[in-house]
Amino acid sequence: MVTLVIWLFNLVARLPLSVLHCAGGLLGRLTYGVSGEYAARMRENLGNALARHPEKDFRRELRASIVEAGKGAIELLWVWCRPLAEVTASVKECYGWECVETAQVRGKGIIFLTPHLGCFDVSALYIAERIPLTVLYRPPKLIWLESLMRSGRERAQVRLARTDLGGVRQLYKTLKRSGAIGLLPDQVPGNGEGEWVNFFGRPAYTMTLIARLVESSGATVVMTSVERLPVGAGYILRFSPLEFTADLSLSQQINVALEKLVLKCPAQYLWSYNRYKRPAGVEPPASERTSIK
Repeated sequence: MVTLVIWLFNLVARLPLSVLHCAGGLLGRLTYGVSGEYAARMRENLGNALARHPEKDFRRELRASIVEAGKGAIELLWVWCRPLAEVTASVKECYGWECVETAQVRGKGIIFLTPHLGCFDVSALYIAERIPLTVLYRPPKLIWLESLMRSGRERAQVRLARTDLGGVRQLYKTLKRSGAIGLLPDQVPGNGEGEWVNFFGRPAYTMTLIARLVESSGATVVMTSVERLPVGAGYILRFSPLEFTADLSLSQQINVALEKLVLKCPAQYLWSYNRYKRPAGVEPPASERTSIK
């Protein structure tokens, strides 16, 4: 059964990206229509981020987000199964790579932070064609899917590190050697691995690992975003260095930087992700504890 599914995935991946994006749009609408919980979370998270915007803006971005979410799900098959050269050639424009070169000269290591925005998998492969990259990843719940995911992601000079103690050690070792690592900064960490920090004005349990990595290595933090172009035309990749100040904690500054990236292309953010969930064993944020009292 697993072999058949993987064969079907590879068959689907042979279709042009434009066709897959069209099918993805239909998938997005279908998922939104049949899953009440999915739809409610998307509306709530997007509405929270656009709280100060007119209602017409929210409606427009919601309609676009429903379609883009479907594209994001189905395009992973194309990214994982198509030849590496074809995938990286889909990056039609790249801005800010010079900041990566500057960081390499600095010699303290590089931390690429790529949120759930657009086709974030493309960024790692693009980077790894140029420099070695160790990427932290969370194994999928479907065990059989991991082999497909790893084969699609561990290409060029990508090395995957699991979200466990061994994987975190890999990240520290890579930075100690002045290497480059990549993380999803808006992924909800487990108990004891995060802190409550505002994200679009609402407390979100945010990983503290990035701050620890920065403090221990002095690495340059590079914000990375991938924008999906219309009609399957490819992607735009952007890099920008994150300059820290003493005004806010590192985690707060990272979330502020993420907000700015997301608002440049809100329809392509993964609003269906349960960013504000409280992991098992984690105390609620102070604001909620106060309101309970």
